[in-house]
Amino acid sequence: MKALILGGTTEATALARLLSGHPRIDATVSLAGRTKQPVLPPLPTRIGGFGGVDGLVAHLVESGIEAVVDATHPFADQISANAAAVCARVGVPLLVLTRKPWQPGEGDRWIGVPDMAAAAEALRPLGGNVFLTIGRQEVAAFEAVPDKRYLIRAVDPPEPAPSLPDYRLILDRGPFTLEGECALLEKHRVDVIVSKNSGGTATEAKLEAARRRGIPVVMVERPPGNGVAEVHSAETALEWLEAR
Repeated sequence: MKALILGGTTEATALARLLSGHPRIDATVSLAGRTKQPVLPPLPTRIGGFGGVDGLVAHLVESGIEAVVDATHPFADQISANAAAVCARVGVPLLVLTRKPWQPGEGDRWIGVPDMAAAAEALRPLGGNVFLTIGRQEVAAFEAVPDKRYLIRAVDPPEPAPSLPDYRLILDRGPFTLEGECALLEKHRVDVIVSKNSGGTATEAKLEAARRRGIPVVMVERPPGNGVAEVHSAETALEWLEAR
């Protein structure tokens, strides 16, 4: 059986490892190509978009794909919407493999917001030193609140560079440690963190560090799903594929 994994996450890589050398499932991975040096999975991998819905339809049909696992980032809502529409159109089974969202615990000071524009607005009454841990693609939203000092952490630099009067860029890739995150918050005197509710363990330490230091977290909630069945482990996704 031919399967397509829409990847770019640790969950996608974990599933690729399970499928490497599988006797019955011939799987390939597709990466969007948004990071300059992606972590390549141990399966045949294509890099770059499909060209929208019609392009993905053509790929599934021409490649004889019989099942699709959407293991993209929880905030990659456009490709997930495209995958749902395409698989429904051509009759290919689709499963979403995603990490569970984080949940606030005792001592957390979360401010939930629906999108980046709302996250920027939520900063206005808060402290002046802002730690942006949202990746590189939506930093421009914070140009609406220029009177803050921004610490931006991303895998690659934002392009174009943000039009912020006062910002510092840290290029780094998780997983991050609690000790390291606590030291970073102290060094830069961080007053507030902005984060996407991505879930997972690679960047979770910042939330524990914020809790310990009593720092508020402006948490951007996930976009709504597309009514597609979800699982939260690579092993469960493998079982789903093997049952096709």
